[in-house]
Amino acid sequence: MDVKTENPTTTTQNNIDALLEELYAYSMHGIKLGLENIRILCRMLGNPQRRYKVIHIAGTNGKGSVTATIDNVLRKAGCRVGRYISPHILRFNERIAVDGEYITDEEIARYYGRVREAIAISDVKPTFFEVTTAMMFLWFADKGVEYAVVETGMGGRFDATNICDDLICVITNVTLEHTEFLGKTVRKISREKAGIIKHCRDVIVGDSKPTFLGQITKAMPKGAWPVNVLAKYKGARFTSDYDNFTITVHVDGKSYVYSLFGDYQFKNFLCAYEALKRLRVSEEAMIEGFATTVWECRFERWSKDPLIILDGAHNADGMAELAKIIRKGFARKDVVVITSILKDKKIEDMGVSLDSMADTVIFTAITHNPRGLRGEEVLARISSAEAEHLVENDLGEAARLAREMNKKLTLVCGSFYLLSEWKEKFTNQ
Repeated sequence: MDVKTENPTTTTQNNIDALLEELYAYSMHGIKLGLENIRILCRMLGNPQRRYKVIHIAGTNGKGSVTATIDNVLRKAGCRVGRYISPHILRFNERIAVDGEYITDEEIARYYGRVREAIAISDVKPTFFEVTTAMMFLWFADKGVEYAVVETGMGGRFDATNICDDLICVITNVTLEHTEFLGKTVRKISREKAGIIKHCRDVIVGDSKPTFLGQITKAMPKGAWPVNVLAKYKGARFTSDYDNFTITVHVDGKSYVYSLFGDYQFKNFLCAYEALKRLRVSEEAMIEGFATTVWECRFERWSKDPLIILDGAHNADGMAELAKIIRKGFARKDVVVITSILKDKKIEDMGVSLDSMADTVIFTAITHNPRGLRGEEVLARISSAEAEHLVENDLGEAARLAREMNKKLTLVCGSFYLLSEWKEKFTNQ
């Protein structure tokens, strides 16, 4: 049955808040590995995921940056593009966008209503991410997108996004994360990420670890091979601009200013660059698109004077890469960090990175998430003692402490939930 019923109503803020609360309640169904629910929902909605070309992005770190970059460059090339990401920072709407415009509250109400009707008829019990993904597939189809740039939520093989036939797959890298769902080794997690490949012959990877590449290659269709951008573009290089927080990538005899800053963004650039070349995007669109990509909370300059950087380094590898960037541009004595880390992360390893880039670390609290910790709880799991460690669970007071230290840089990092709270508290102040 193809569900097409709509209920176009004027949605007040109270209505949308209540609707989102109902939508978030699907989180109580937890995380379920498998594609049966999303297949049933999309079949009842007319299989909207088949009505556009999908560029599918997976990986432990970097997939959001690659998604944002490909989306922006394709739009500069004049294409109509949908983008799907997770999590959001401030508003649910951020997850789903077409041509850079977020889905509206009224559209959320309308498309959730259509998915909810399919749920009632089918009697499935979907998760929050499955419901959101079904809404995204349907909205993109109705908006007439040419390309959908879709970021996986977790893993790949059983991720709710994995019911489309991909034009291009990008798998940035694999490190140990979500091991309770994806496996406890890089080999097992790589196999899960490689599950997005299915019949796709254009597969791009941004990591050269043999175990990772082995699993990707095994998943490829017969006669096809993944493109390892680090090998293909081994002569490419980049330079960092710490005044403007950009990098310039030199590749194929050309130079591109890339607005996403950091050593790790070099590999993300190459992944996006290879995908866009395969899509035959013009040189002009790439020059403009790479220079203007915005990816919130990824080395985001929140304030110039005083200098405040927000970065969503939320796992051990991400924090280590962030520390490398900070150490190259700043002395430890000139940096103060405000951080809080979720309890299921490798906090001790992240603590080593924190202490390596700043001489003062302020631990604050994440109180609105069941995985959050208070500052003293994070500190209790850190054995490194290279920096001064302070605890201030009130984020406003933590910011005041950092400001009074008068450092060159205040870095806020450790969890997207912390960055969300920062933005909610300090936007327009």
